[in-house]
Formats: sequence, C-alpha cells, structure tokens
Amino acid sequence: MSTLKPRVRFAPAPTGMMHLGNIRTALMNALFAKKHNGTFILRIEDTDAQRNYDPQAHQIIADLHWLGLTHDEGPQAIEAHPPYFQSQRDHIYKRKLEELIANKSVYRCFCSEEELEKKRDRQRALKLPPRYDRTCFHLNPEEIQRLLDDKAPFLWRLYIDHNQIITITDLAHKHVTFDMQHFSDFPLTRQDGSFTFMFANCVDDIDMEITHVFRGEDHLTNTAGQAALYKAFNAPIPIFWHMPILCNTTGKKLSKRDFGFSLQDLKREGFTPEALINYLAIIGSSYPDEIMSFDQLVNTIELDAPHTTGHITYDIEKLHWVNRKWIERYTKEELAERCLPFLHGAYPHASLSDTALVNALFMLRTDMVTLKDCVPLLAYYFQAPTLSAVDIQAFVDAEALPAIAASIRQALTHVHQDDFASHLKQAATAHNVPLKNLFRCTRLALTGSINGPGIQELVHILGTQETEKRLQALLDILA
Repeated sequence: MSTLKPRVRFAPAPTGMMHLGNIRTALMNALFAKKHNGTFILRIEDTDAQRNYDPQAHQIIADLHWLGLTHDEGPQAIEAHPPYFQSQRDHIYKRKLEELIANKSVYRCFCSEEELEKKRDRQRALKLPPRYDRTCFHLNPEEIQRLLDDKAPFLWRLYIDHNQIITITDLAHKHVTFDMQHFSDFPLTRQDGSFTFMFANCVDDIDMEITHVFRGEDHLTNTAGQAALYKAFNAPIPIFWHMPILCNTTGKKLSKRDFGFSLQDLKREGFTPEALINYLAIIGSSYPDEIMSFDQLVNTIELDAPHTTGHITYDIEKLHWVNRKWIERYTKEELAERCLPFLHGAYPHASLSDTALVNALFMLRTDMVTLKDCVPLLAYYFQAPTLSAVDIQAFVDAEALPAIAASIRQALTHVHQDDFASHLKQAATAHNVPLKNLFRCTRLALTGSINGPGIQELVHILGTQETEKRLQALLDILA
C-alpha cells in the first residue's frame, strides 16, 4: 500500500433513501480510512434536481451519524476541497473540460440519439458490439463550423486511444488490464451542456485527491473509461476495490422489493446501528467472534487484500441474530434509551424516569430480536391482561384449579414482603400443587403469558398494589 495517507470518499445521490448497498460502501470507506489514519470524505452527487428529495443532504448526514459513520471532510465538516455538492461544482467541470479541449483529447459529437440508436441496431444485427463509430471525429473544421453556425446540438466525447493498454490496481483483483480497442469514445457532456456522471466523478476525485475508490463489482467495466480519463488528465489513477454485489437469497441484486433494503425500514423495525454495521462488515466472511464494535472491525476486517467474489448473499436471519446479540450487550440505560421511541409510539406516557419500566425492559432483553419487540413484551406493564377460565385451562387442568386458587389465596397475604415467591412455594406444598402449575397461573395473572421474568421480579416491577389487584382478578375467575 502507498505510504500516503489514504483519502476515500462516499458519494451518494440524494435521490433515494439510504440502503444496505450504499451503507456498506460508506462503511468500508470509513473502516479503511480509520485503519490507515486516512480521511473519510462525504461528497453529494445532486445533479439530478428533479429527483432530489434531500437538497442539502440533511437526511444522508443524519443517517451516517446514526450509523456512527461520521465523515472527516465534506458538508458540516472540514471543507478542504469545497464545494462538496456536485451541483455547485459546474465551474470546475468547465475548466477541466477546457483542458481536454486544449489537449485535443475530446471532440464534438453532433449525432442525435435517434442516429446513435440506428447505428447500435445495425451493429447488433451484424453481431458487432454496439460502439460509437467516430463519425463526428472525422468531420473537417468547415463541417464543424457549419453545424455550429446552424446551432446544431452537440456533446463532447473523450477520444480513446485504441492502441492503449491500461492497467489498474484493485485491492481484490490485484491488477486488472483493459485493452482499450474494446472500448468506445464516451460522452463527457450531454447536449444541454451538463456533465455526465463519469466525467464529474473523475474530476471530483482528482480535485479532492482521492487515493482509493470503492465501488460495486458491476462497475468494473466502467472503470476502463475512468482510467482513460485519468490518463487524459495526466493524473494518477487511484487504487480501486470493486466490492461484491449484495444479492437476495435467489441470487438477484438486492432491491427495494427485498425486506430490509431501506435503512429507514430497518430503523422502523428496530434494528440497531451497531448490528447493521457489524453485519455488513462481516457478511460473506467467517470470524471466530462475529460480534464486533466499529473499532474491533477496523482491526479485524481484511481491507488491504479483501477476498474476491462476484456477490454475497444478504441473510435476514443472520442480521436478526447479530441484532439480538447487540441488544443483549446494551447496558440498562442504553437499552431503555433505544427502546423509548418504540414504547412512546404505543404507550405515550412511557418514561425513562420510570425505574420499574427500565428494569422490566432490561429483564426482557434476551427475548428481544429487534428493539420493536419491546412493545408486545411490555404490554403487561401498561395494561393488565384480560383472562378467562378457558385461557387458564389451556395450561392447567380444570381439576387442579381449586387447589391453585387456595395456594394463591394463602400466599397473597405476603405479597408485600420480599419473599412472596417463597410463600407461593410453601403454599404449593401445603395444597399439594405442582409448583410449575402454580407459577404458570401466577404469571398468567400478572403478564398474560406463562413465560417472562421471575415472580418476585414481577412483583417489584408491577408494585405490590398492582400485583395484588391482578392476582385477586385471577381468584375471581377461579371462584
């Protein structure tokens, strides 16, 4: 690896929500920068004004912060190479285009889209690769001037030296060689004068001194054109990493139709930022201890020579497992803070100042797969269960119920004591009731479920007055 400190960039377009694919790209850039004491840059590709739903990239920046992927340079950070919005960089693109014009590296193309499509159709019919035939490259100066005088629309194309062999360095593929005779002269501008994604991207990377570019495996062939542009500018070609594509279980590229594709969907379902980062870092690989913090990932994930593969499979069940593990790692305060938005949605009066609620939540952490699970799991805390004799008899035989009622009635006088559960056990012995059945009925009365925290813990959570009230309601049913 170069001795220069790496400068990497995440360049999302604010035309859609953050999703797993670009989150993983951002993550790998951030991990790489942290590992090598480099700079993680955020750049916004916002030239598609009609589809720009987040003009100032506030949501993108908020999402990155929520994920713990704070950029070092860019909007709302150090601005060493401003501006960081492509829509504000037009003057830079024009200046760089003038360089190519002066070097005779580009030429005007007056072909209409209809003409180009006819050429492509003809080439496909002849079993030839669809490639621009350089009609306009061969125009003489007089013909060009006539077209300009007629105000004929045109775009600028980069002239590709078909005798050139270009080799790039890729972290996974090592060295990739492109024989440029197989590539076409491609547009740098559109007929309306705006600049293409490929041109703007390359100019930005050169201007911002980007040393490493991480992009999807599906962009590998496009890299030949990028490399040719770097050559035309006589600029050093960055090191690339063409990352595996995230696919669903059927092998198709992950899309918005797949559950969990959108970050907002995952947040709404109660996935934690730590779990998402953890999962996206380890996906497609195997580690002895798979639950890792960001700093642990920096020291563990192989980024200088990553494993190469065309695609990796997104497994929601594995993400559920990682999420569960992170929930179990939270402190009592961390868990309560993360669950509060979900509790507020269902129970507006939920408060972190309620110590009993915070304790109840912490006791349930091993039963939670996502943070959203706290809502049904804590329903008993906010509302007493509604039971019937049928509900109870689903778990305990009807003939055992009188003895169970007698046991609860005997122990109930001790509900205000810290050893209420011990008195239940004594009552079970006195009335020859299996302890399992007695505890099942008691839990049903307190929570509506036969599973959950211990009986004594439930008394502490609900309070003795509410506990007595719910047990008395059970006795009324059994009477």
